[in-house]
Amino acid sequence: MAFVIEPLERNQQIAVGHHDSSSIMRRTSSLLSGSPPELKNLLAKTSPRGNLPCVPTSTEQLYQERLNRYITALRNEKPDMVPVRPFVAEFTAKYAGYTCQEVVHDYSKAFQAAIITAKDFGWDAVVPNMVYVWTGLTQAVGLRYYGIPGIGIPHTTGFNYIEPPEDAAFMRADEYDALIDDPTAFLYNVWLPRVSTEVNRIGQPSTYRNNLALVKGAMAMLSYFYAFGPQVARLRAECGTASAIAGIFKAPFDIIADKLRGYVGLTMDMHTQPGKVLAACEALMPHLCHVGLTTADPACQVPIGFWMHRGCVPFINPRQFASHYWPTLKPIIQEFWKHGHQTMFYAEGKWHYHFDAFRELPDRSILYHCDQDDVFLVHRKLHDKFPISGGIPNVLLSYGKPEEVRAFCRRVLDEVARDGGYIMDAGAIMQDDTSIENLFTMTRTAREYGVYPAGAYKPPAATPPCQLPASLAERQNLPGLNARPQPRPRPGTCFPWEERIKDLPEITGSPDLVRKVWEDIESLGNMFIWQLLLSF
Repeated sequence: MAFVIEPLERNQQIAVGHHDSSSIMRRTSSLLSGSPPELKNLLAKTSPRGNLPCVPTSTEQLYQERLNRYITALRNEKPDMVPVRPFVAEFTAKYAGYTCQEVVHDYSKAFQAAIITAKDFGWDAVVPNMVYVWTGLTQAVGLRYYGIPGIGIPHTTGFNYIEPPEDAAFMRADEYDALIDDPTAFLYNVWLPRVSTEVNRIGQPSTYRNNLALVKGAMAMLSYFYAFGPQVARLRAECGTASAIAGIFKAPFDIIADKLRGYVGLTMDMHTQPGKVLAACEALMPHLCHVGLTTADPACQVPIGFWMHRGCVPFINPRQFASHYWPTLKPIIQEFWKHGHQTMFYAEGKWHYHFDAFRELPDRSILYHCDQDDVFLVHRKLHDKFPISGGIPNVLLSYGKPEEVRAFCRRVLDEVARDGGYIMDAGAIMQDDTSIENLFTMTRTAREYGVYPAGAYKPPAATPPCQLPASLAERQNLPGLNARPQPRPRPGTCFPWEERIKDLPEITGSPDLVRKVWEDIESLGNMFIWQLLLSF
């Protein structure tokens, strides 16, 4: 075990930033009744030089250290210690003393729970709100596909996605041509009235509730999205914790399966009209790419979040992956990388059948997150090209014993993290069944045994993965979406300026100014419908 350090003595009291472990114990004493005394030391931040207590002089210094550590691992390099970046959702509610209903209905409480948890655990990076779905918005629009805590499902459970039966799919089998012709118009005219209890179909009377739903839904989205900037700033200022990802993306094939035809409907379509399915995936490509690029980190430091659902064996067979899923995904990932953005492959389920395809992508262009795959196999197959995160089984963190968690995490640190390029996390998003004691144990184990010896690494730096010389050279030659025709209307618009200007009298002064303002506001209308599709 070349890089691990000896464990700290249990009687050492190590502060995490400005927040010592006593605050954790005060908050969790009622939840951890009967826990062993060593939990008082569960979160240790050690110095990679001499294993001595290391307390940064300010939260900003702590933030910079953690950000540099995280980005260094994203470059598939060796930082000073293994970053810890848990994707914690309803777990934060349990830890902070809220209910599942509270954090999904009141995003200010979800934000506060994320702050409390990040600060107490001393993590390097987190998602500002992993619960993410805010029912203020989903209720304003009247989205049918959510089970909301306290509305249709018990208030003690997290929100649920409810896929409709095949005969009630949000897109019918004979509607591919309309989707292919203009995806944005199809979403507004066909999809939205079907997924909403409030919005009427084209041709139906415009009602009071219809009008309210559109206005309230748009205002709610802006209110929610604008709240994320201050939340990221709070994580930095109060916790010294970085925001783990930026942006939203899903594969075209997954979008059809998740939100349009449903899994069963798409499975049947792959047998009866595979050409239409492929054409629809191709039509969606530039629009989904646009959403990813316009929501990505402008500094190119943290990856775009790509949530991978049912594009793997056994949901589809290898031939379908090769004919439909991968050809309409790979160019988008290349396009992201051309623009300097790494993509986090959040590989839900098992994707080992497709590792050879993933290796076609440029080095460092993705962060591969391991869910149910064997993390040791992932390391053997992918680590020479891509950084890796996750791989700690959720079942172990929920129902295992602390000593079992510790043993497994030590093995991951020894075998997967030893060469750098590894970020510790559970396999899947952590809900309220995750054991607080076990997550403490995972974090503490990473802090104790995930420190690289002095001299084994260069000082961690915030250089984005895309800025390495090898990446710069490779990015220039990627095809991305270059060879594909530009759709009409182009991504980011609904009612293009070229059509709008036909309705206007002659423009005097600065036509370019008038056009710019129109297109800026037009982009908000486009953002609304595509964010409903991808994020809610």
